[in-house]
Amino acid sequence: MTTNLPTLLRFTDPGLREQLEALPDSTALIGISTDGTAIAVDLDTAPHILVCTATGGGSTTILRTITAQFLHQGAHALVLDPKLVSHLWAKGLPTVTHRGNVAGIHDALVNLADELQRRIDLDGDLDDVPRLMVVLDQADTTLRQLTRYWETFRQKDDPKKSPAVVALEDVLYTGRQARIHVLYNGRAVNGGLAPAAREQFATVILARFTANTWQRLAPIAGPAPKSSPLPGRVHVVQDSTAHPTQALLMTDAEAADWLAATAPGEI
Repeated sequence: MTTNLPTLLRFTDPGLREQLEALPDSTALIGISTDGTAIAVDLDTAPHILVCTATGGGSTTILRTITAQFLHQGAHALVLDPKLVSHLWAKGLPTVTHRGNVAGIHDALVNLADELQRRIDLDGDLDDVPRLMVVLDQADTTLRQLTRYWETFRQKDDPKKSPAVVALEDVLYTGRQARIHVLYNGRAVNGGLAPAAREQFATVILARFTANTWQRLAPIAGPAPKSSPLPGRVHVVQDSTAHPTQALLMTDAEAADWLAATAPGEI
């Protein structure tokens, strides 16, 4: 028997913060489903997450809420914030690298390729290596900008494809074994990712979607359900099942305050 979804699910709800703090370090709460079940993502089994909403659908808030949980559990994050202001809550946190302009994002992703290889070379000896969340907001637009940026200084003998985009694809392919995980805000269709890379998102969170978007991103879950305009109302697609879900919402201030005591150390 199903029940109505809560109208809102906030970090300040009684007992919720304690529940989040008790989660394993591979797991973050996405929200609560119609039957009252907690809908979560476990990075050990579903290493990458795609979030796609129409304007005003809360994608940036979802990114913030999920990222903050993993940071609290000891992960580090590379937050790529092309608008420069969408993730100011993360600036100044000791375990976060925050990059905004296209040159900074390009360099950060190229450096990420080196970090991926370093971790792979450890051959599974990653017990003391923190998870790394790669948070890419406005992702499709950003990847197109990275492609144009690469063309401005690419030399004749350089590869045609942006090394920043290639680095992101490599993380999607092999990040799980290196404990590097992508949280991608976009459709992953028109940004330049290879089809095989797009298939690596085992958790897809959709809100205010069209039937066409559903068929592109969640065809395995069947026909598109009715989209809701309510704040925080999403469908979470995992293992070919779509879960109508009220997403947990965390404000900038709540995320920053909660993470103020995160263990020091930079990526």
